[in-house]
Amino acid sequence: MQISYIDGPRLRRALTAGCHWAQQQRGELNRINVFPVPDGDTGTNLYLTVQAIADRLEHNTERAVGVVAHEAAKAAVLGARGNCGMMLSQFLLGFARSIEGQTRIGATDFGGALEAGVQNLSDALEEPVEGTILTVMRDTAKAVADAEIEDIAPLAEHMLDRARDSLERTPELLPVLSAAGVVDAGAKGFVSFLEGVVMFLRGDSFPMDSGEDFTAAPPVVASFEYPEREERYRFCTEALVRGNDLPDQAEVRGRLRARGDSMIVIRSDDVLKVHIHTDEPQEVFSYLKGLGDLVTHKAEDMGAQYDAAKRASGSHLALVRRPVGILTDSAADLSEEIIRAHGIQVVPMMLVDGDDVYRDGVDMTAERFHKMLASQERLPTTSQPPPAAFLEGFKRAAADAEQVVGVILSSGLSGTYASAEAAAALETDLPIHLADSRGVSLLQGLLVLKATELAEMAMPAEEIVKELNRIRDQSGILFTIETFDRLLASGRVSRSKAFFGNLLNVKPILAIDREGKVVPRGTAFGRKRVILALLDAVAEDMGRVPESVRFGIIHVGIPEIISEVRELLVARYGDVEILNALVTPVIATHLGIGAWGLAYMVEDPPR
Repeated sequence: MQISYIDGPRLRRALTAGCHWAQQQRGELNRINVFPVPDGDTGTNLYLTVQAIADRLEHNTERAVGVVAHEAAKAAVLGARGNCGMMLSQFLLGFARSIEGQTRIGATDFGGALEAGVQNLSDALEEPVEGTILTVMRDTAKAVADAEIEDIAPLAEHMLDRARDSLERTPELLPVLSAAGVVDAGAKGFVSFLEGVVMFLRGDSFPMDSGEDFTAAPPVVASFEYPEREERYRFCTEALVRGNDLPDQAEVRGRLRARGDSMIVIRSDDVLKVHIHTDEPQEVFSYLKGLGDLVTHKAEDMGAQYDAAKRASGSHLALVRRPVGILTDSAADLSEEIIRAHGIQVVPMMLVDGDDVYRDGVDMTAERFHKMLASQERLPTTSQPPPAAFLEGFKRAAADAEQVVGVILSSGLSGTYASAEAAAALETDLPIHLADSRGVSLLQGLLVLKATELAEMAMPAEEIVKELNRIRDQSGILFTIETFDRLLASGRVSRSKAFFGNLLNVKPILAIDREGKVVPRGTAFGRKRVILALLDAVAEDMGRVPESVRFGIIHVGIPEIISEVRELLVARYGDVEILNALVTPVIATHLGIGAWGLAYMVEDPPR
């Protein structure tokens, strides 16, 4: 069958197929990753980047090819990880901009869009290097643009053939590849992406589930002599900034040029994404924080990644993983951007509505559930994830890490921790270390975030759990509710207490104690008074102004509370990090519309 054009649905299905096939290559791409640094994470970074694209396109129904391309590029930017992910997202941005506003494109426009993607990537690179994904993208785009083939299907076959030819030449252009006897990992990832696209056009089938059984021994593969690490800088540093008046890419590159190398800067609409290898990640973050809202930031120790990759290479196994990965459940209330930036595995809590079961945050979003809270009396009940869900999550995390730390919802509030324990006991070969957060929502989320930062700094799993327990003992969360209706419906307060509480406009202040259980902390009358009373209670619980503290503001359907509380926090504690989140459905159903809370995490060392 002849294909004379590409419209939105065709592009969406082709891109999704490309994403899924590229994900299958994660282990091999990690194994052959030797440039720009031999840290064994190209496969993981590409996996997470294309997963963001596939997730965005899963429910997309747009008919216009330009809109679908824009959505894919936007998802790639937000989910981009590592050099290969950043470069792929720059390429897709240029591709999307060149066909903006178009409903469908033919072969000529497709070739032009590929060339626009390459040009956008080239313009973004501080020091382009041949023999990388850039070379293969350029050769591929030129081959398509020069081909006099109007039928999209044979044109795609021609595109893939030239891409494979270019990939095989990468060792000739980059000596480190030739010495190791491998092709460039990022370039191979791009070719794998194209292979998935062509397989879709052919009508071929391939496994769409990118998961693998990592409890079994990995396959034996041909090994190579892993190169010595010659990277000048220690930390692979990435950050995402949002703002309405962000500087352009060239200005940001100019400001950060002296801080490191391997720099890629993306500016798209109100988003700025930065990747740089540096010894001064905090200085990079400090500069970016002055540009807008620093939504995510991470600094990963490339020396530890290199050591892990070297170990895997020496054992002649395909499995190259980072030292420690982090898993949590959806009660942690972390944003999708943070989860994707750090590669956190999330096991969803469950919502049960009659015979229907919804996965918290997957089948039922916080935004949708908050609307239901405002309009419905009968709501789904909640349930902890079964051990099987945790077991699946642990296996996914073990696919990417030698050790796994699970930071789980308080055992004093739910059986979720017991479910995680049961799953860990089922697979004794999985290297799992559990930490009871003794918290919920952004208290749990802040501890998860701290765990990822410690893991990225190469702290061993056992020490991460120990440090989380220490920090939790000096951290907490307080919250209040607008009405007693949901607590009454869930049986957590009596009818008389709910009646008089609503009648007198009493706002209870509740806390999660150090045992992870809900305890009363006070009351106040009216919205303004409860804000001040809750902040005073937080200050009292901390005991002194900490040297290092982070906050998290949570709410159920009242986003205006964020700016009010943020302003007061900054006035009291200065320029501190403040996260915010909508309360996840499994927690929001017990609190009701108008509830809000404040989590704090004190990181000060012991005195």
